[in-house]
Amino acid sequence: MKPDAQRPQRRQDRSVVTASTPSPDHLRLLVKVARMYHERGLRQPEIAAQLHMSQARVSRLLKEAVDRGVVRTVVVSPDGVHAELEDALIAQYGLRDAVIADAGGAGTDVIPALAAATATYLDATLKGGDIIGISSWSATLLESVNVMRAKTNSVAEEIVQIVGGSGSPEVQLHATRLTSRLAELTGARPVFAPSAALVHSRELRDLLSQEPAIAEVMRTWSRLTLALVGIGALEPSPLLRRSGNAIAPDDQRQLEKLGAVGDVCTRYFDAEGRPVNADFDERIIGIDPDQLRAIDRRIGVAGGEPKVAAIRGAARGGWINILITDVDTARTILQNP
Repeated sequence: MKPDAQRPQRRQDRSVVTASTPSPDHLRLLVKVARMYHERGLRQPEIAAQLHMSQARVSRLLKEAVDRGVVRTVVVSPDGVHAELEDALIAQYGLRDAVIADAGGAGTDVIPALAAATATYLDATLKGGDIIGISSWSATLLESVNVMRAKTNSVAEEIVQIVGGSGSPEVQLHATRLTSRLAELTGARPVFAPSAALVHSRELRDLLSQEPAIAEVMRTWSRLTLALVGIGALEPSPLLRRSGNAIAPDDQRQLEKLGAVGDVCTRYFDAEGRPVNADFDERIIGIDPDQLRAIDRRIGVAGGEPKVAAIRGAARGGWINILITDVDTARTILQNP
């Protein structure tokens, strides 16, 4: 009885040895099956039929080929795809995601590529139920909705302006179109902020905040699940300047003294992303920094050399956690953290 009791143990030992040190014949079989599947494109049932074995065994052999390193998966980025740079941005700035458009140049030169990348990203990631906050005065975001495809099903509930969307009549249509067009494309309800982003006094801001239409918009800000924002440099963009919502020269000089490098929704921050408390803050009708940074997904879209410091500050300060930018800007941000 004693020898019989030992036989199962001897069989188990041989199986362990076979698993750890395969014979040359077994390795040849692994390579044969792997090449038939990965190089010749045969399906598992076809391989099983040709080699006169079960499909289950073919499946096990393919898995073993991967486990033993006979088959190795290598992802090669095509020209124009910058996956390694995207991973580096995510790691360095603690981002949730990064998208790099294959473009470079000055501010306006990169807008078409950024717009296309933003449209593609939204098309892929909007799945339904989002309440989206959008900044009103971004030429890049406006171009993004111009090239974005309409969804066949509703993928958002509301598109909400998170900074005052009223401005000079000649450019008012930009802010309105940005919100209404994105709502149309996503099957959502547009919610407009019927006020200027920057009003004349704190008293006027307080009065306007009590108006039912504006109060409704401000209540919606606490329910946002996604923010889509531009990132502004210290120098106002042409669109913002024409809208009448740009800060005055005296305010800009104060911002420079305070070390501001850029803004999101007219909320300015320094190079480390810390909020800069300027005198005009109490005249802004727009989402406040704490509300903005509490939103789950915060997509910042910006590029070009003039915005490098602003983009870096926005990422450092958590104003955004998803960045869509161009390749030259990405490289500069990574080289000078």
